[in-house]
Amino acid sequence: MAGPLAKVIAQAVVMGISILARAIPAAYGAALQNAKKGGIDAAKASSEGILGRKKMRLDEALMVLNLEKDKVTAEAVQKQYERFFTANSVEKGGSFYLQSKVYRAKEQLDEFIKEQQQQQQNSGK
Repeated sequence: MAGPLAKVIAQAVVMGISILARAIPAAYGAALQNAKKGGIDAAKASSEGILGRKKMRLDEALMVLNLEKDKVTAEAVQKQYERFFTANSVEKGGSFYLQSKVYRAKEQLDEFIKEQQQQQQNSGK
């Protein structure tokens, strides 16, 4: 009696898995199409992953490196980056997580400085 019942259960499980195997890629494709229609780049939407944004916000970067928005210069960013990056070195008992936060903050502020310089060049023309 266990034989026929086990066969029915196995067939139901296989059918459920096959339905999911077809439905999940279709749902993902539909989500990308909706993102395209909404004005979001599909490649960006698929590369961002589940958590959404990858870049650190400017205000968070300023807090991590202990800087003020009006006093951001390349030299100040580099000085604070070196200070906090070495202070959080794993070899010195620091945290890799904090080092990565410091690194991402420097990336964001470097980009912010570059954008400001481009705006100044465009307004100067």
